[in-house]
Amino acid sequence: MSERQTAKTRRRARRVRRAREFDAFVAGAAGRLLHAATLLTAETPGINPQAQRLLTAALARTYADWDRLRGEDPYDRTRRELVSRFALSAWRHHKARGGILARLGPQERLILVLRLYEGVAEEQTAALIGLPVERVRAVCARAVATMRRAPRPPPHARVETAP
Repeated sequence: MSERQTAKTRRRARRVRRAREFDAFVAGAAGRLLHAATLLTAETPGINPQAQRLLTAALARTYADWDRLRGEDPYDRTRRELVSRFALSAWRHHKARGGILARLGPQERLILVLRLYEGVAEEQTAALIGLPVERVRAVCARAVATMRRAPRPPPHARVETAP
């Protein structure tokens, strides 16, 4: 076998190994990441096209950088990419779509998901989204308080009582 064929065989083996490693990562992490994306976009779990688009883009970026991770946690890298993409497109996610966190604004959802669902520390959350730690703490507290309050019935369902 020539040197050229050997190099070609090695490159092919490297691509196959890379694809298998990435497939294994996606098989283990995609469900949790999709749920996080669904919470961020305030969509319902069964109908979440925006969350799927966010996750697909984040996973594509992780795959593109797969060989350069060098010991970095691929889940953390993908979550950071997901958060960045959500933050850049947060203006699209103001309208409630029926998800469990639909009562919250995009920033509140982002902080609540990172802090409570993903378990990211306040300092890391603050660094990730570019806010002071105190602001992250305040927004998280406000979001938790909002979620603890009973939801208001929709305006058309309210019954007016006569005095």
